[in-house]
Amino acid sequence: MEERTLVGVHPEVRPLLGQSVQRARLLDAIVDVVAAKGYDAATVADIVKVARVSRGTFYELFDSKRACFAAAYVLGSEVLEQRVDEAVQDAADWREELRLGIRAYLTAFVEEPRFALVFLTETRAIAQERDDVIRRFATRYGLSMKKSGRPKPPDDALFVLAAGVDELAHAAIRAGRDVTDLEDTLVGCAVRFAAEEEPWT
Repeated sequence: MEERTLVGVHPEVRPLLGQSVQRARLLDAIVDVVAAKGYDAATVADIVKVARVSRGTFYELFDSKRACFAAAYVLGSEVLEQRVDEAVQDAADWREELRLGIRAYLTAFVEEPRFALVFLTETRAIAQERDDVIRRFATRYGLSMKKSGRPKPPDDALFVLAAGVDELAHAAIRAGRDVTDLEDTLVGCAVRFAAEEEPWT
């Protein structure tokens, strides 16, 4: 397990991997297994084999496959958010902030295709956690758009935008496209949200 997934570079996980701490290894391993086999086909036996820990240890640390997967998804999402934060720090204005944030988001999926598969395609079993992450990204869009000086779109509209970004990226991956090609389209959609002439109701 030399190459780390996006979960494996999380600041709470990466230091532990070098010490062979079982929880960190399981969190990283489940991304590998789900990316390779899909969530439904992945088994605890597969995960513990990749992580090189015992089945008993797995159940000491996680109640279920779902619990392990949800934890990995949330940690990987936090790394994704951190990368977006870093990318937008020096943005000149709100439009550039949207572009740089979307670019960082898409680039992460190209750089870590295993996590892209998990983050975008295998989250049916953890719908609540996925909704929470989408709402966090929706909030981020809203904060950028607020800098335009126009009224911020409602939270549900921003959720539609954030979920739509995920769905288009998912469709691109299914079609074998480079997701970074979506940058202009996604930025255009986000800017139009902020520049909407009619008041949101």
